[in-house]
Amino acid sequence: MNKKNIKKKIASTSGHIAALSKISQAITSDYYLEDILRLIVTVTAQVMDSKICSIMLLDEKGEHLHIRATQSISDAYNKKPPLKIGEGIAGKVLSINKPHSVYNISQEKEYKYKNIAQKEGLVSLLCVPLVVKNKAIGVINLYTSSPHKFTKNEVNVLTSVANQAALVIENTQLLVKTKIIEEELEARKSIERAKGILMKDRKISEEEAYRLIQKYSMDRRKSMRQIAEAIILTKEMK
Repeated sequence: MNKKNIKKKIASTSGHIAALSKISQAITSDYYLEDILRLIVTVTAQVMDSKICSIMLLDEKGEHLHIRATQSISDAYNKKPPLKIGEGIAGKVLSINKPHSVYNISQEKEYKYKNIAQKEGLVSLLCVPLVVKNKAIGVINLYTSSPHKFTKNEVNVLTSVANQAALVIENTQLLVKTKIIEEELEARKSIERAKGILMKDRKISEEEAYRLIQKYSMDRRKSMRQIAEAIILTKEMK
């Protein structure tokens, strides 16, 4: 390998390390999930000289892949219809849980929406799964505007990026679940306390107290927790 190629390789490696470092910093930030995912695809596209980089995630039913983040400004690409598991390259990568590259997507039978790819000047594709606990939850796509044979190093870098993105998603899901559980517990505590107040003040049974809170909730289109907290507040103000 001559000096020019060595310098080029060193520069490329340094850029990849810098990108992964920037993504790592984003993960520990207070940004929202959508902002972090957008930063990931933007940095990845810049460092790996990609025409379009995008992250696709499974919907809540686990049936279709939807684009959740991309640095592309193309409406045609950003509004692409979702893919089923096993459909297209992204769907295939999700189902086999392994990276897959395509040298020329216009000649790839499995690739969907060739008309959009042609319009946007997309040629080669590298698709890597986003894996959480050995289960693929989405993919990250990397497109080039000219024919490109992806190297092992490029596959490894994008896999590292995919792992970081998967970590962000997993942490966010855990935080959401934890918050929901905490809110449910607080709601139960408030309802139990409100039931006790009604049972004592109105001389009614626990079941009657619960039904009364439920009726107020439905009539006023408020949550049972809101009704319970109002009962508690009223009692405390007396």
